[in-house]
Amino acid sequence: MATNFTEDIGPMAYPLKMVSQEVVEHMLGWNIPEEHQDLVHEHWRNFPAVSKYWHYGLAFIYTLLMLASMTGNGIVIWIFSTSKSLRSPSNMFVINLAIFDFMMMFEMPLLVLNSFHQRLLGYQLGCDIYAVLGSLSGIGGAITNAVIAFDRYKTISSPLDGRLNRTQAALLILFTWVWATPFSFLPAFRVWGKYVPEGFLTTCSFDFLTEDEDTRVFVMCIFVWSYVIPMCCICYFYSKLFSAVRLHERMLKEQAKKMNVKSLAANKDDAGKSVEIRIAKVAFTIFFLFICAWTPYAFVAMTGAFGDRSILTPVATMIPAVCAKVVSCLDPWVYAINHPRYRAELQKRVPWMGVREADPDNTSNVSGATAQTQNPAEA
Repeated sequence: MATNFTEDIGPMAYPLKMVSQEVVEHMLGWNIPEEHQDLVHEHWRNFPAVSKYWHYGLAFIYTLLMLASMTGNGIVIWIFSTSKSLRSPSNMFVINLAIFDFMMMFEMPLLVLNSFHQRLLGYQLGCDIYAVLGSLSGIGGAITNAVIAFDRYKTISSPLDGRLNRTQAALLILFTWVWATPFSFLPAFRVWGKYVPEGFLTTCSFDFLTEDEDTRVFVMCIFVWSYVIPMCCICYFYSKLFSAVRLHERMLKEQAKKMNVKSLAANKDDAGKSVEIRIAKVAFTIFFLFICAWTPYAFVAMTGAFGDRSILTPVATMIPAVCAKVVSCLDPWVYAINHPRYRAELQKRVPWMGVREADPDNTSNVSGATAQTQNPAEA
């Protein structure tokens, strides 16, 4: 073992050149050149170097996620942007979310290359590129979920005058990109905060381990900006949406009693509202996935800045990164399963996927005709 330091002081307290080669080669960061050792926070030097099989396994997982993201988000962008039946202002937000998710896919080739080299390629520049892609797509996806929740609430609660037009939708999309920009590029240019390697030292995120007031304030601000505010907006709009749906259903039941029928849900307007509610359920599912994706990351960042860092092992800090990538791949498939008009387009354009969905517009027309010819006494 090493002879250049006492037993009670770890190698992280010494410059790399003063630590024995035997010790260095068994600690994280051993294969990073000395001139770039400042990239590795001392916290990670407390852990043994990760086995190459962990790196290869992570590269395999990310390769599968990359293919799933390219396929799923690519199909969403293609179909929603070219189908006449899906060219609505509301679906512009779907395309925007798919673009953010697709952007996260560009991180994955970098991670695969880093994993096979078992270190960060490009060092600080490579770290900044990787982290900017992740931050921009993550924060942008979060605020887009909030905008989708707002749009669903407006559409369902006020179907006649609450729908957004294309100009309003475009402005909201621009807003999501403006919202995601500051905390994505400020650390890259060292204006506030910085990007550093994390976990296996093959991925990067904003610095949440440096023990100074500036870092802690940055972590708290980005936590509120990218997680708390979108989460509060989403919860508020969905709670209002579900209240509006319950009120609508209660009014239908009361009207049905007055007309001596079992239900009024067979007419065309209510069939259309049913489709809108299905779309709202899709949006709510994606919101749930958003929670699963970014709550672990928020926990790791806040723990690193304010909590017990001993629980932040390399493996533990890589799990949130994988969760975020998995959710970015699941978003488009959630739409494929639940969005009625999207399923109908999938059936027409990619029949090999085996999707079966009746055209929602035809279904609404048939329901409306049935309601008009049905005898109320027989209902």
